[in-house]
Amino acid sequence: MPAAEVPITVGLVRRLLAEQHPDLAGLPVSEPANGWDNLVCRLGDDLLVRLPRRAVAAEFLIREQRWLPELAGRLPLPVPAPVRTGHPTAEYPWPWSVVPYFPGRVAAEPDFTDPHAAAAELGAFLAALHVPAPPDAPANPFRGIPLAGRAEGVLAALPHLAPADRAVAVRCWDAALAAPAWAAPPRWLHGDLHPANLLTHHGRLSAVIDFGDLTAGDPATDLAVAWMLFSADHRATLRHSYAQADDATWTRAHGWALALALVFLTHSADNPLMHGIGERTLREVLDQPIS
Repeated sequence: MPAAEVPITVGLVRRLLAEQHPDLAGLPVSEPANGWDNLVCRLGDDLLVRLPRRAVAAEFLIREQRWLPELAGRLPLPVPAPVRTGHPTAEYPWPWSVVPYFPGRVAAEPDFTDPHAAAAELGAFLAALHVPAPPDAPANPFRGIPLAGRAEGVLAALPHLAPADRAVAVRCWDAALAAPAWAAPPRWLHGDLHPANLLTHHGRLSAVIDFGDLTAGDPATDLAVAWMLFSADHRATLRHSYAQADDATWTRAHGWALALALVFLTHSADNPLMHGIGERTLREVLDQPIS
């Protein structure tokens, strides 16, 4: 994980709240928990304080502050639209947010009571999200782009696979690159939809979190989650519920799943959770090749 660029303590969070949202300042604040881009503190029973821990992440948080309140109302699963926003101070250099707390745990090790129902729910969520985006939707140079834009990273990672796996992966990648490109107007995308950005509670999907990579483009990017989270028959349920993925889009999604699995496997030496997602995704991709 990248190092934090500013020190963030419970004391700092309390001072920011006292200065900018004094009505919240008396609530209990938990010790900070570090993520890749942000630090999160529990605030009382129902809220979280979310603060960027490095400059690049501040841009992602501003993106969430701008767009999530607008998108949240039409999405069938809860998302962390900010309920309060904070501005930089002399002590802390970036914007920050107060967001709802959602109970549950990340879906990195799925525990769905009914995986078909979870797949249908996620497909319906993506169908609601993937509508044409406005011209000023945020750009992202890595997500929602033509799949060929990921070729350099994929080709660099393939030699790390075992020979038999590499042969299947090459066939999958070639098939995905050969699929017709997305030609419709750009659709809204989560941009970083993997199991660690999905929450489960009592065996059901409960929320979709971390929209810092929110962007517009090819919905195949988000549909890669079908291979990260589900087996083949449950993926079919997700696709049926989504109802918008033609064969070309589904094939590109398979290619995106391969590309992201390789990223997780080659860049998660200090993150067993993400490495595990990479391993499971690669297995699903290679066990059900599209060619």
